[in-house]
Parts: sequence; structure tokens; C-alpha cells
Amino acid sequence: MDLRFSSCTLAVHDLDGALGFYRDVLGFTLWNDGPVSVGPPSQPDVRIILEPPGADRGVSPADRSAIEDLMSKALLSRLVFATDDCDGTFERIEAAGAEVIQEPIDRPGGVRDCAFLDPSGNMLRFIQRRET
Repeated sequence: MDLRFSSCTLAVHDLDGALGFYRDVLGFTLWNDGPVSVGPPSQPDVRIILEPPGADRGVSPADRSAIEDLMSKALLSRLVFATDDCDGTFERIEAAGAEVIQEPIDRPGGVRDCAFLDPSGNMLRFIQRRET
């Protein structure tokens, strides 16, 4: 069995703000082949679908409120991206004004990483594998 990642859905409060962040700050491509989605230009088959919290019609107002609450605490969504330059990635994203959660640090196992919140409170972690 050959399983490959294709897409995920990310709840965002402000679609235009999210598009600006993912396109202009992270350098992602805006894909125009269905729902609003972005992805790394080096992975044209990967889609991150951006949509309002609880966008499905079957979501109750109480569930939508719970989703909003989790988003406000940065507990709903986390994305992890690989980078070949954690420090450079950090400097670029920090200079764009993103909220820093963790400055670059070395971790056991030869990993260096940092973390930010996107404009909707989703945590984004950027990892660099280092030779051990």
C-alpha cells in the first residue's frame, strides 16, 4: 500500500489575512482548483484548504463556538514544516510580524526547530534535521 499525504483543512478567521500570510510570508502557492487552498510550491500535489471555523453545514452553533474557543487557545490545529534553514526561516517569519511561540532551539536527535502562530492562532512549527 502506497499512502501519500494529499490535503488537510485549516480553520481560519479571516480568509484574506490567511491568504496573505501563507502566500506572502511563507511563499506558498494559491491553488485555484476548488476550495481556497495553498501549498508549498515544491509540493504541487499538497493542499492546505483554508476555511472558516466549523464551515460544514452540519456543525451546530455550540460546536462552532467550541472550535472558536480552541482556536483562540492555539489548540485546534498544528502544522509542521521541514526547512533546510531553521534560523533563516525564523528571521523571515518574525520580520513579517508573526507571533513567535518559540525561538529556534536544538533538540535531541539532531533537530532544530521554532514555532509561530498564524493570524488565526494555528501553530506552525518549522523543523530542520541536522546531522548528528
